[in-house]
Formats: sequence, C-alpha cells, structure tokens
Amino acid sequence: METTPERAAAFERYTEMLLSEGRRFNLTALRDRESIQRRHFGESLALLRALEQASAFASPAIDIGSGAGFPGLPIKIARPEIALTLLEATGKKARFLEEVVAALGLNRVQVVHGRAEDIAHDSQCREAYALALARAVAPLRILVELALPFVRVGGHLAAPKGSGAAREVREAVEALRICGGEVALVQELDATGPGARPTLVLVRKVTATPPQYPRRLGVPAHRPL
Repeated sequence: METTPERAAAFERYTEMLLSEGRRFNLTALRDRESIQRRHFGESLALLRALEQASAFASPAIDIGSGAGFPGLPIKIARPEIALTLLEATGKKARFLEEVVAALGLNRVQVVHGRAEDIAHDSQCREAYALALARAVAPLRILVELALPFVRVGGHLAAPKGSGAAREVREAVEALRICGGEVALVQELDATGPGARPTLVLVRKVTATPPQYPRRLGVPAHRPL
C-alpha cells in the first residue's frame, strides 16, 4: 500500500499518542512501537486491502466499538477521502479518539459517544452507512444485531475474526436472516507477523433490518438471536 510522507507522519504521531496515553485511557495491552504498528496498524490496513479487492470499501463508514481507533483510524489515514464515524461507548476512549482526530488534523471524522443499541435507532444513523467496521466487539451472532441496523441495503459489515470464524458464521445464520444480511466472504487477511492471521467475515446487507432491532441495552448479548 502506497505511503506518503504525510501519512507516515500521521501514523508516527498516532503511535506516540498510543504509547504516551495508553495507560491513562486503558487503550491497548500493547506497549511497544513494533507491536502496535504490526498488530493494530498492519491488521487494519490488511482489512482495507481485502475490502478494496472485494469491491466492498465504501463511504460513509462507521467503526463500531472503535476503542483506540481500530480499524477505523488507520484506514482513514490511508484513505483520507472517506467520511468516518467512530462509535465508542466508553467516555475516556471517546475523548482519546477526539484528541487523535484533532492532533492528526483529520477531516470528515465524527466521534460519537454511545452504545450501538441506542445510536442505531437514531434516524440520522439508521441504515446511513455503506460500510460498518467492527473489530473484537462481539461474537458474530450478536454483532449482526448491533451493526447491521447502521448499514444501508447493498452495504457491508466487515468483521475481522479469530480462529473461530467458521463457527461464528454457523451460529449467526438466524441472526443474519432476521437482520437482513448474508455472508459474502470469509477470507484470511494478508497480515504479517507472528501468530495466526485474522479472518475477515464480510456480510452484505440484502434487506432492511426490522425496526425493533437492535433490542435494548444488554439484550443482544444475553439473548442472542
């Protein structure tokens, strides 16, 4: 993936903020530069490459449960033209995201502090996005209910998963049917470094999600579809 001096500088500043503020904001267990760049940045950019190859990368996008900004912010740095919403439920993490966006001078990025169960019922967010990103948020059968309401028909949900990706897809069949999605792609990401590579589960939105979903706070996790 092409690198410009401006993008390299942005990634370096982002790394510095993660290293200096990580403990205060409880952002990531990774405490060294190499691990952050390989695991967080590298896997985010591998996801971007896979989405572009699948013709599923689109704007506007929403990063659900963004945490320290992954995968949304590395993708935004690499593709500054996209409009991006970062949705984060924890207040201090949302504040960190706002600080990063300001420090890097990123345009067309909105940080929303809230829960998916609530924000997905906001008329300005409901089925408003061409792409939803969600990394390490919930098992797929739960994530489908939380994320697909944000996605417009014809758009995609991109969820990097671990070694249990195939099992999660099998368990999510009913949730996908109810919420209007279908699995379009299950593919190992081309990420470098030690350990197992993450697997992209790409879900296409084929019909509108019924208005009662997602259910109220806590219900999707305790009573999955």
